[in-house]
Amino acid sequence: MFKNNKHPKTLILSVAIAAASMSLSLQAYADQYSDAAEKWVSESFKKSTLSKEEQMKEMAWFTQAAEEFRGMEINVVSETLATHEYESNVLAKAFFEITGIKLNHSLIQEGDVIEKLQTQ
Repeated sequence: MFKNNKHPKTLILSVAIAAASMSLSLQAYADQYSDAAEKWVSESFKKSTLSKEEQMKEMAWFTQAAEEFRGMEINVVSETLATHEYESNVLAKAFFEITGIKLNHSLIQEGDVIEKLQTQ
């Protein structure tokens, strides 16, 4: 099996260490998003009809569903309303930290929103 390799045990050990390191690295990467979800639920999303445990189950779904889209940027355009300002200033940041998907949220006047949509 290892005719050309003078140290087969060293090779096997090296591969095992590399695999374990990659696994730990991916786990730490995943924990970044879970930790962010925990922070947002504990600090900003206190008022909810869901219990904290139920909220964390929802956040786990978001972090898992977002895996293949991490690093993407999505452009969003909304008219300037207080609700959309909250979405732009607070929820977009939370969404990025929880999912790794960046939202570029532009707030513009209603007429401009309609014009942009018609142009697309």
